[in-house]
Amino acid sequence: MNYQNRIIRDPGICGGEAVIKGTRVTLRTILASLAEGDRVEDLLREFPTLTEDDVLAVIAFAAASAEEDFPVPAIPRAFSY
Repeated sequence: MNYQNRIIRDPGICGGEAVIKGTRVTLRTILASLAEGDRVEDLLREFPTLTEDDVLAVIAFAAASAEEDFPVPAIPRAFSY
């Protein structure tokens, strides 16, 4: 999922928070809703300007961000005798 063309930051929109392009729906709002148990269908009903691909882009962005913040630990070396 290429999220770069769906997510923007603009100082004139929501104080520069990351939002879905063409909306004022922040990534933080979408992620918090998902974390609280909302389903994609719930978000689409609550925010009619969103598409399923927008929500998937937010999830992809969060996954990429987590990967950058929490590097995967190195594989331990085998013991040599």
